[in-house]
Formats: sequence, C-alpha cells, structure tokens
Amino acid sequence: MIPIRVNPQDPRPLVDQIVGAIRQQVDDRCLRAGARLPSIRSFSEAFGVSRFTTVESYDRLVAQGYLEARRGAGFFVTPVREEAGRQPPQDGQKRNEELVSLIRRLLQAPDGTILTGGPWLPNAWMDEMGIRQSLGALARKNGAHLIEYGNPLGYLPLREHLALLLSEQGISVGASQIVLTQGTSQALDLIMRHFVRPGDAVLVDDPGYYNLFGNLRLHGARLLAVPRNADGPDVTALERLATEHKPRIYFTQSVLQNPTSTNMSPHVSFRLLQIAERCDFLVVEDDIFCDLQVKPTPRLAALDQLRRVIHVRSFSKTLSGSLRVGFLAAHQSIANDLTDVKMLSSITSSQFMERLLYLVLVDGHYRKFLAQLHGRLGEARLEAIRAFERVGMQLFVEPEAGMFLWARFPQVEDALVLTDSASSQGIMLAPGLVFRPHLERSPWMRFNVTACAHPQVLRWLEQSAATPNIG
Repeated sequence: MIPIRVNPQDPRPLVDQIVGAIRQQVDDRCLRAGARLPSIRSFSEAFGVSRFTTVESYDRLVAQGYLEARRGAGFFVTPVREEAGRQPPQDGQKRNEELVSLIRRLLQAPDGTILTGGPWLPNAWMDEMGIRQSLGALARKNGAHLIEYGNPLGYLPLREHLALLLSEQGISVGASQIVLTQGTSQALDLIMRHFVRPGDAVLVDDPGYYNLFGNLRLHGARLLAVPRNADGPDVTALERLATEHKPRIYFTQSVLQNPTSTNMSPHVSFRLLQIAERCDFLVVEDDIFCDLQVKPTPRLAALDQLRRVIHVRSFSKTLSGSLRVGFLAAHQSIANDLTDVKMLSSITSSQFMERLLYLVLVDGHYRKFLAQLHGRLGEARLEAIRAFERVGMQLFVEPEAGMFLWARFPQVEDALVLTDSASSQGIMLAPGLVFRPHLERSPWMRFNVTACAHPQVLRWLEQSAATPNIG
C-alpha cells in the first residue's frame, strides 16, 4: 500500500492531501514507473475516504501526467520523464486541473446523477421540436450551404437580424460590426488571442465563470479578482486594482451573472465605464443569459455604444448546447481585427448552423418558447427558494430571473466538504471555490433551480442543514 497519511487536522481538502502525497512518492522515486496503484475500492477502504475522493485524486494525477489509466487494469505510474519535464506544474496549471476535472464530471456524469449545480437547462425543457422543424425547412432548401465554407464574418441575414435584436436593447450596431462565432467560448477566445499576452493583468469577477478563468490562464494572464456585490462589481476594489496593475481588459457579466444571478445597477455600470475610460482598459460584456431575463436592464454596450465595450452572446443556454452559434459585437476596427484572428485560427464558422439559427429566430416561435420558459423557471425558482428557507439556507440575492441561486449553509465555511455526502446520494454540487479566480475556499454553492425540487436533493438539503458546524 502507498505510504501516505491522510490528516483530518490538515486544513487542505482530502483530495489535495492525497494528490500531494502520491506526487511526492513519484517524484522521490518511491513509486517507480509502471507501478500499479491500489484499486479505487481498496484505496478508499484503506484510508477511510469516499470512492468519489479517490476517483477525483486519481483523475487529477492523470491530468498532471503522474498516472495513466489503463482500461480494465487500473491506474499506473507513468514512465519517468526528463528532469525538466518533471517539475511540479505551475500554480495556474494546478488551478486549471481543478476546473478540467469539474467540467469532465459534468459532461461525463453517470446516468441518474442529479446535476444540482449544473450549468444548463434539462433536455426536456428545451425546444427540440422547434429546432427539428427549422432543421427540416433548411434541409429542403436548395443551395451550397450544406457544402461550402461561409463568410468569415458569418451569415449576413443572421448578422442583420442580430443587429435588430441589439437595437431593441439600445445598442446601435451595423452588421459589419458583428462577428459570428462557435458559441461564446470561441468569441471569448478570439478576444483573448488578440488582446491578452503572457503576463498581462486581466480583471475578472470573483466569483465568476470558471471556464473563462481557465482559458485566461492558458493565455498566461494574471487574474485580478474583482469582488462581486449584489449590485455588480465592487467599483472601489475595481478602481484600486486598475490603478495599481494597469490591466488591458475586464471580463464581466452585467445581467444574470454566473454564478450569483446578480444584475449590474445603473450607478455601478456608469462608474465602471468611467474607470475603464480613465484607466484605459477594454470591457468584455458576456450576455449569454440575456434571453432568460424577464425585465430588461441597461447593458454596458448600450451605455458605451461599443466604444470600449465588446458585447458577447450566444443561444446555447436557451436553444441547444449543440447549436454552437454565438457572436461578438464591437467597434468596427476591433471587429475587423477579430475577424482576422477568426480566419487564422478556424477559417470560418458553420454557415449551416448559422442559417439554422436564423430560421429559428425569425419564424416567431422562439419568442413564444421564451415566454413559456420564463414561466417555468419562475415557478422552479420560487419553489427552490422556499425549500432553502425551510432548511435555513442563506441566499446571496433573491433573483427575479435566471436558472441559478447562489446560496450557503450558515454553519459551513467551505462548501467543498459537502461534495462527498452529496455524491454518495447521486447529487453533483458546484462548490464556490471553482467559481473563484484563484480557487480560494468559499461557503457558497451554485444551485440550478430546475434540479432543486428532486426528492433526493430535498432530503440532502435537510440532512446537511442538520450537520454541526463544519469548515
């Protein structure tokens, strides 16, 4: 058995202790290349930890290159690497391994797992029939859209329609200022490729979007955490960070921010743009949850009219995760530059998918679907809030729209300690630390309201509420 010790008094999570101990054994050559590790069951029983903890530990070691998984045989120490390659991963790499592990668990969750902290709507809530109808109509059309590459900017009729949608929000933009992308992920990546260089300081929300943090680390950015309040970013902290570090760019969400579901107040929006002007940095406004908002509020792009704000959006959250169409809207010179980056990195986006989205948006069915979706989410959100109140949970805010609640148990200081008990009952949590730029511990958790009414979740909430103080 591996000579490691799990110390319950150690403030580090169990997974961190196990990963650190096994890595030390490998680095010290106590565990040689090709050595087979105990099975997940054997390891869990020997050290008194859950199978979930063991799986998570082994997964991280595989991601770090210390172990390899052999189907049907188990986990083995990888061949010895050159000394330069055996250096411990940098801090940013460690943090990205945490995020990759979370995303992998979300995408590969076993059937029956309740994604209580999941980032998307249930399949049954999506408008599959509407997409099928538009898909059939598109397939019957003659043309080369099934074969040819599209325009580098994207399908023109869709860009023209998006310009009309943006005008409804007070954002004046021409079709040539809109670049279609493969979801918001590509839009954000194009922006990073063009504007972020290794070592650049970049402002981000704390808590905020974990995928964004991971991608910024891949680009070598230094993340500056801006605390998120109920009315938006803490502008005092924002101004201090911007003055001290001279950031190039700030990535934020003004509406239904992930994970807090907060909206930026007009006062905070105005102050943010003032600071951006004075300290000369760009602002990227990620509006991916736009269509879940019931009562519209002003966007940064409307207040700024795209002078230094880049507006990013997609339809993945409300239409389909497979329909990978998003866009960015920006000042003409920025749109031109980002189109060049798009051509160099991916040539173009899918004309077929863009035409499909266009049909979905213009046939009038989508607006009716959104109205129904708002009603269903409103009922689910109210039911979840009542359940949280019954067990004494604390809400960060009580949002008027959206699918997320940011909540905590008053007696829990680190939500990560709850993941094992939840996992044992088939429930996947989203603990607060993964939403923090530097993975500091957090008592908060993100809950998807569509999953909170499940009897297993309600039982787990009651059990957790009765747990003595833990942290």
